[in-house]
Amino acid sequence: MLDTENHTSIIEQNNQQRRSFLKLTTASMLGLGLTPLGNVHATSSVINSPPLPENVLTPEAALERLMKGNERYVSGQSIPLNFSDERLDLMRGQNPYASVLSCSDSRVSPEFCFDEQRGDLFVARVAGNYLTTDFIATVEYAAAVLHTPLIMVLGHEKCGAVQAAIDATDNNKQFPGHIQSIATAITPAVRAVPRKPDYVAADRYYDIVKMNVILTVRELRKQPPILSRMVDSDKLKVVGGVYHLETGKVRLVA
Repeated sequence: MLDTENHTSIIEQNNQQRRSFLKLTTASMLGLGLTPLGNVHATSSVINSPPLPENVLTPEAALERLMKGNERYVSGQSIPLNFSDERLDLMRGQNPYASVLSCSDSRVSPEFCFDEQRGDLFVARVAGNYLTTDFIATVEYAAAVLHTPLIMVLGHEKCGAVQAAIDATDNNKQFPGHIQSIATAITPAVRAVPRKPDYVAADRYYDIVKMNVILTVRELRKQPPILSRMVDSDKLKVVGGVYHLETGKVRLVA
């Protein structure tokens, strides 16, 4: 067995190698003229380098990185966490490469399932990953102020908030306190997937989970005045995925 000192040294080395590789990749992109964002110029990136230069990505590159992180997580190849390497960099600010609107479910953690470190993801969570004015403002801030090029709406299997919405819509079930507001917010997804005689309940449940993600993605893409403009100008990509509890796999659905 490795002693604690050697184990810590190996972890630090792995994280340093990861950051160095990503920085080299970003530098290569800039060298080829592939400036990721329209308001980030090669000259300014040298003079006023962002806290994490490797996080300056195009929307497409950001999505590719996010999904490759999930592949590492699924295969058990996640990079060990170390919070010291980027600590000084993040004191200067933040430039996450993706925003994630996720369910609050304790079994789903975006930083883990996409195998990322501090400063990489700008995460907003609410039971049922539905949209409110506050969450719109949150992702607007990430996109417009932090220049984050990607928004991922992340739902998951066996979502309790979605089940509550199904019970409220199909069976007129009432929930105590403010819980009813969650069920009401997800009602459009339930109504968009009507019951049929040959529809297996579990399959409909999953389809409603997907529909809830799809509807949220649609709303974000057309949301004025900031998000719709950035989507139309190809500065921002909005996608949706569903996390599978058994495998950890995130499957894109929108």
